[in-house]
Amino acid sequence: MAKDLLEWDPENEAFWNAGGKAVAYRNLWISILCLLCGFAVWMYWSVIAVQMINLGFPFTQPELFTLSAIGGLSGATLRIPSSFFIRLAGGRNTIFFTTALLIIPAFGTGFALQDQSTPLWVFQFYALLCGFGGGNFASSMSNISFFFPKKVQGLSLGLNAGLGNFGVTAMQIIVPLVMTLGLFGGASMVLQSESGTLTGKIPAGAEAWIHNAAFIWVAILVPIVAAAWFGMNNIRAAHVSPHIGGPVSSMLKVAVMLLIGLVTAGVGLWLILPASAGGSGLNVSKWIVLPCVIAITVFALRRIPGRIQESLKRQYKIFNHPHTWIMTVIYTMTFGSFIGYAAAFPLSIKVIFGFQHVMVDGVMTHAAVNPNAPSALTYAWMGPFIGALIRPAGGWIADKFGGALVTQVTSVIMVAAALGVAYYMKAAYGSATPEEYFMPFFLLFLTLFCASGIGNGSTFRTIAKVFDREQAGPVLGWTSAVAAYGAFIIPQVFGEQIQATTPEIALYGFAAFYMLCVVLNWWVYLRPAATYKNP
Repeated sequence: MAKDLLEWDPENEAFWNAGGKAVAYRNLWISILCLLCGFAVWMYWSVIAVQMINLGFPFTQPELFTLSAIGGLSGATLRIPSSFFIRLAGGRNTIFFTTALLIIPAFGTGFALQDQSTPLWVFQFYALLCGFGGGNFASSMSNISFFFPKKVQGLSLGLNAGLGNFGVTAMQIIVPLVMTLGLFGGASMVLQSESGTLTGKIPAGAEAWIHNAAFIWVAILVPIVAAAWFGMNNIRAAHVSPHIGGPVSSMLKVAVMLLIGLVTAGVGLWLILPASAGGSGLNVSKWIVLPCVIAITVFALRRIPGRIQESLKRQYKIFNHPHTWIMTVIYTMTFGSFIGYAAAFPLSIKVIFGFQHVMVDGVMTHAAVNPNAPSALTYAWMGPFIGALIRPAGGWIADKFGGALVTQVTSVIMVAAALGVAYYMKAAYGSATPEEYFMPFFLLFLTLFCASGIGNGSTFRTIAKVFDREQAGPVLGWTSAVAAYGAFIIPQVFGEQIQATTPEIALYGFAAFYMLCVVLNWWVYLRPAATYKNP
């Protein structure tokens, strides 16, 4: 087990070159592997839901959209407590424990998927627990921010976030592949409609082992959890984690705070979801529920007595800084878009291009299978792959030219790309041959992923420059928490608008939000009188 670090000063060049750099990068590489698994488990419902349709599971398309959305809301809510874990529990203790927790939903999901009669609420429960993987991002980014000097914060945080986000791509490649093999035993199921993998289409009638989609991550997680325990460090320096206690007490603090997040997320979901999907049926607007979930979670955490309350009182000072709220909006544009599109992209391809949209007695119908449809599982991985791959480059470019300038350019591109996607999405959803519109739709969606990835990397640079070292970590966690609600909102909005036969409305709304961010970013960080000029 790596020792705790009593002193840590990466801004000191002599300290950095004498061994600090090696320690920092060792923690970074292990952190990336843990985060990669977190994203994979958090996002695997976006692929599993597609395969559940292909295998004939007895659920409607809107019900399957809720699985990705539930994991999205849970993961976003769990980022709120996760933002403050490092000072309370230490880096190694936090990353080890929160990564180990991923084994629970992965194991449970695998068992549930072996039986098509498993009720919807069981899948929803494990989707809720998959939020552990989403929450891990906040604590991981906060932890890595303490290890590196400010001059390479854009690159180091971009590497952690970008390569960690490869978990989405790795999942979208690995999951369809392992479902074609009897790796972990168990009975296979027969595809009712065509599926696909990275290498091509799989015909209806072929065997599939859908439970492998979850079990594979149990096998991958075990050695990575061990690496986190034996290879990572807690920083006990005064500005990071001076009073963390032992491993057991630290993990107990984390568990209590995660439980609060799970409860508030669960109640919020119950209020939002329709009765047919196990919700309250009250039709409470998500735009009302989500702010309430955030506020109640923040308030409930602050009520925990003892050392946790003392630490949170100090860390909650970030909410008095106006740039915390400004960067929350801008970060939501970049990361919220990336993770939301990653969750919704596969199922959107399946629903919009997988069926023929024809008029029958004056009514547009969307039930006939399109024989020329592109395979969602063949193409969907490319967007998250590009967005994750380019994220470190966004941080590196921002280190050279300034974070706000890079963010501004990418924001304008996102406005244009969203409007283009809306145009082709509308055309496809009104056509008997939607495949004709797939390629421009697909390329413009890749542009959205690319721009959001670069912009996400550039926001890391801005946060590192605007906030001091003690505040930068919690601010990174907080902004990522709010942004992660994109993983809930975007699949929900897509599902609602597809059901209303107006999927393009979703993209018009996102484009309007991006335009708001263009104006905000310019006014605060790029205009001549800006307090922080192009940080």
